[in-house]
Amino acid sequence: MARLTQRLLLALLMLAGASSATAQEAPVLLVAHTGVDTRQLTRDTTRAIFAMRQRTWPDGQAVRVFVLANDHPVHARFAKERLAVYPHQLQLAWDRMVFSGTGQAPNRVTTQAEMRERLASTPGALGYLEREYLDDRVQVITMD
Repeated sequence: MARLTQRLLLALLMLAGASSATAQEAPVLLVAHTGVDTRQLTRDTTRAIFAMRQRTWPDGQAVRVFVLANDHPVHARFAKERLAVYPHQLQLAWDRMVFSGTGQAPNRVTTQAEMRERLASTPGALGYLEREYLDDRVQVITMD
């Protein structure tokens, strides 16, 4: 009986590990309003936009940046995987701009569903979503 319990426990642990690994493998995609003409951004440009240093799209349209809370797992994955920075580094950059009066922090949303709605309804908007939240009201921007 003890051996069966150990096997079940080991199997459950393996399943839990596999499911969390699978969840982490799903990419967080860069997503914009459908009216944005840009279809591809470099990592450096994307990082500059999310650090609020670049405020316009290449065509001159204002960028409206939307982010989830610093402690949201999707925000953390986006910052680390796509921007190659930690969430606290972004927050420090935003705080510096706000406190110095040289810029603004991005717009915060609480959920990915809210993110999708704000991206779809705000011209020039840029944010990020997991694939399951995509629909035809937003477009994916590829990163090279």
